[in-house]
Amino acid sequence: MDILPYGRQSIDASDLQAVTESIQSGWMTTGPKVGEFEEAFAERVGAKHAVAVCNATAALHLAMLVAGIGPGDRVVTSPNTFLASANCAAFVGATPDFCDIDPVTYNLDPAKLATDWNSDTRGVVAVDYAGQTADMVAISKIARQHGAIVIEDACHAVGGQFEHQGGHYKIGGHPWADITTFSFHPVKTMTCGEGGMFVTDNDQYAEKARRLRSHGMVRQSEDFCGLGERVNDSSDTALDEQGPWYYEMHDLGFNYRITDFQCALGLSQLSRLDSFLDRRREIVAAYNDAFASNGWIRIPGLRNERDRDLTSWHLYTVMVDFERLGVTRSSMMKSLRAKRVGTQVLYIPVYLQPWYQTTYGYRAGKCPIAEQYYRQSLSLPLFPEMSDADVRLVIESMLEVTKPK
Repeated sequence: MDILPYGRQSIDASDLQAVTESIQSGWMTTGPKVGEFEEAFAERVGAKHAVAVCNATAALHLAMLVAGIGPGDRVVTSPNTFLASANCAAFVGATPDFCDIDPVTYNLDPAKLATDWNSDTRGVVAVDYAGQTADMVAISKIARQHGAIVIEDACHAVGGQFEHQGGHYKIGGHPWADITTFSFHPVKTMTCGEGGMFVTDNDQYAEKARRLRSHGMVRQSEDFCGLGERVNDSSDTALDEQGPWYYEMHDLGFNYRITDFQCALGLSQLSRLDSFLDRRREIVAAYNDAFASNGWIRIPGLRNERDRDLTSWHLYTVMVDFERLGVTRSSMMKSLRAKRVGTQVLYIPVYLQPWYQTTYGYRAGKCPIAEQYYRQSLSLPLFPEMSDADVRLVIESMLEVTKPK
């Protein structure tokens, strides 16, 4: 039987045509579609700069590097996230640390951030879990009082917005994050196959991110890569002749470049983003209506109810008190799978991973709310290609498996 996964990409004929045309153009690596995609994405989110990279982990790593974070620094993030949100700090020799989450939104709790602040904290990576923005206004106020940089990990939140004091703010284009990162993995709101985006209004951050994504090189003149920085024009350079081929390595960079045909797909997907968001919100509304009165299922909460139709809803995660219901999560997932409904658990608190316990000495009990969330969370299928019959199947199956024995 075909199993409904918890997430899946939506690819149509226009996407295939865009990729085909890009490949047929002759550009297979970095070409003109990269710049086009960056420009279109920056305009969509309302940011000054967008730098496309091979994946969102690379975008987070670049955020650490351009911010100058390194050994002796601490970076605080949510434990309720994928590994990369914390790993990016370890990549640069900083200490990844964790702040407990809010029990309603499952995002980083600003009150806990304030009370647990350490003097060596140089950065905060605020994760937009399931597509709902973290409380960026409160988080940025705390971080900036201490001179720390604010990075919004918006990998779940492509196309999302939030309300603040009567205004609507786009994720990636608001003033409460210094850098925002996005993911284009196939299960996310839109896809490039793989891929990520580094977004900022800071000219220096953007310039350095562009350089570091391509081996730290700068070129002689502007080209489609956007690497138009002035190179060393002093007489002591290794080669006196500096023709159009000439480049210099000014930093130790990486190969974090994205391909042209991935960006062609990204442009096509971006044109479909509103329809993706609309369908996700329709499915969430149907789930909420069906589960709200079920005493065994707790539907996702919102910090601000006015954000319900602004949230991108990458995930639909419910809380189930499996112990009180008299079943294990594994057995419920198996029962649902037998009904063609795939589910997932997102996420194991990062600090409970063996490497984090061994390297930093973290132990259970560090973030009690995140641990309680983990014990009861279950993510249900949510993606635009779901039919109404698929949605009914998920609802009926969940209501059946949560009946008390």
